Amino acid sequence: MSLLCPLCNSPNIALIRTAMKIGAAIGAVGGAARGARSALAGGQLGASVGAVAGPLGTTVGAASGAVLGGLIGGVGGCVLGAQLGEKLDRHVLANNLCLACGHRFNLPA
Repeated sequence: MSLLCPLCNSPNIALIRTAMKIGAAIGAVGGAARGARSALAGGQLGASVGAVAGPLGTTVGAASGAVLGGLIGGVGGCVLGAQLGEKLDRHVLANNLCLACGHRFNLPA
């Protein structure tokens, strides 16, 4: 879909993605926090699976389970925050800028 300025019909539009960046950052922090909470369960599962290999396997399994839980939570939160921020940028915050005439506008819902 090509954006056109509603004032001058120019196709030269810049998308200012302020809310997307903020939403992605907040989502990543929130997702990492949730992932850290889930990491405890992942660490316990990793420790029980790693117990087959002995004490070293238990330690490595717990650490890897905790790290993977935090990473997965952070990535998931970042994606959801970015999607919400993109919707806000496009339809609410008038973050579309016409490079020809300088008009700022949002897309109709």
